[in-house]
Amino acid sequence: MVVENRTGGGGNIGTIAASQAAPDGYTLQFAASSIAVNVTLAPVAGFDPMKDFEPIMLVASAQDILIVPPTSPFKTVKDLIVEAKANPKKPTYASLGNSSAGHLGMSVLSNLAGIQMQQVTYTQTAQITTDIMSGRVDTFLPTTGGHIGNVTTGRVRALAVSGKERASTLPDVPTFDEQGVKMEEDTSWYAMLAPKGTPKDRIDKINTDLARVLLLPEVKEREVALGFRMIGGPPDRLRDYLKSEIEKWAAIAKTPAFTGQ
Repeated sequence: MVVENRTGGGGNIGTIAASQAAPDGYTLQFAASSIAVNVTLAPVAGFDPMKDFEPIMLVASAQDILIVPPTSPFKTVKDLIVEAKANPKKPTYASLGNSSAGHLGMSVLSNLAGIQMQQVTYTQTAQITTDIMSGRVDTFLPTTGGHIGNVTTGRVRALAVSGKERASTLPDVPTFDEQGVKMEEDTSWYAMLAPKGTPKDRIDKINTDLARVLLLPEVKEREVALGFRMIGGPPDRLRDYLKSEIEKWAAIAKTPAFTGQ
């Protein structure tokens, strides 16, 4: 396989290119969860994930982790919620902009907790990490993979992880659910799609081959190290999930927690 990164537009540039590719099974789209959000945020972007693609597989999700500076007064999720309710929009959270994983996750958390926080946008994750460590921004909700080392060495403090179970790499960090916030789903997920019209036999072959790859010992080892949860399943599972995610984010996108208003 040859990976061709098409950055820009919150993932829209690459998605449009993939949707316009020949439906022969040789050009695929490895999509992130933003594809289910951008169809609402940018409806004129030039693609419809339900109409312009054939689903192949819901590959994986990535566990989210809420981190704060090591000197933060917030020791638990409840501490953050209490402060945000007492001083709406005073606590800040970092993100890479609207529809990024950090923005989506904090929108879900804010809606579940009934709070509003102030988004601070960045262009690079490295700068966010620096500012979290130094206390220039209050919180960040990335996926666990890139921050396990920072948590274990004390450069940042982890308050919670998403999902129904704790992260195996960070067993001392409680889930949101354990702290009274029903954030049981990971907001970051990844899926394989093909251009509309790709023959079913090729869709089925790619699905079968990909399922075999996910079972490889070296892939499962990396799964744990990076905080992913491999999902898999037939194309119909992705079709149903994508539809439900589009509907979910269409509703969340109207809330003050998402818009910042």
